[in-house]
Amino acid sequence: MKKIVLLVALAMVTFSKAQDLNDLFVAGVNDAERFANSYLAPVSEATIYSISNGWYNTADAKPLGGFEISIIGNMTGFKNKDDKKAFVLDPNDYENLDFVNNPGVARPVSTALGDIQGISVFVEDGNGLFREEFELPSGLASEDFNFIPSGYIQGSVGLVKGLEVKARFLPKIKFDDDAKIGLFGAGIQYDFTKLLPADKLLPVAISAVIGYTGLTGEYDFTDSEVIDGSDQRIDASFKTWNFSAVVSTRKIPVINFYGGLGYITGKSDIDLLGTYNVTSGPFQTTYTDPFSVSKKASGVTANLGTKIKLGFFRLNADYNFSEFSTFTFGINFGFR
Repeated sequence: MKKIVLLVALAMVTFSKAQDLNDLFVAGVNDAERFANSYLAPVSEATIYSISNGWYNTADAKPLGGFEISIIGNMTGFKNKDDKKAFVLDPNDYENLDFVNNPGVARPVSTALGDIQGISVFVEDGNGLFREEFELPSGLASEDFNFIPSGYIQGSVGLVKGLEVKARFLPKIKFDDDAKIGLFGAGIQYDFTKLLPADKLLPVAISAVIGYTGLTGEYDFTDSEVIDGSDQRIDASFKTWNFSAVVSTRKIPVINFYGGLGYITGKSDIDLLGTYNVTSGPFQTTYTDPFSVSKKASGVTANLGTKIKLGFFRLNADYNFSEFSTFTFGINFGFR
């Protein structure tokens, strides 16, 4: 059983699917859904953390009419996240799936982030007349990928005193004629120090930031003839919120520093849609829109970063500490 990993230029989210869906369904749709939930959960969680970052590079809100256009990239690492690279598959929790070696004994297997290879399983009917063996899929680490990337264009505009509005966007782009992916988000930032009479004398600014990000993707593999059927595709949706308190320096001419403490929450839904005609194994039948995989993730985050300002051109970089830590880099063009 092989997987296809979709990595799209600026906004990359990972979708994993079995190259041989006949293997996935040979154990029955209930076992296939149970396995898919455990296999995809860590990569969904990492993507939620990845696209939630990059909402700010200072706590000093822009004045009325001030604006900034940014190109932002995130790299969310999982190299040392061994607990996210594997899950324990207990055959007693499955209706038909069992290990070829030491059947009935639970053991770790790879998630979509992992690198465990060569795990063989089998499906057997109740009469012992039928038996089929296949290998479970490995994950991204087995292909030397140790991070989940994401990226987008973001704009910020200053409005009334202390208030700044933000939007992020990646137009829906097509990849290899089969995949589409797009992103949209909106946020606000309010600089509380703008309320103080001595605002311009303070060496630091303190802000609150709220940001929403939505990412959608579609992968149509009907023409791949992996398994008989029609309108076969994966639809994915990620929705996240970031709530942060931010502090930054503001009086240093060229370089300033910022940091934040926040809370990220989000949900992913990955739907396997279409019709699938299973022609081998004891469960030879047709499945329509067989199952959906959902994952919720939330947690506290903290980041430290720096911003360099050279006229209208700015650079920023920060590192976010969370369940899945993220390095963010921004190229910014702004006025005021």
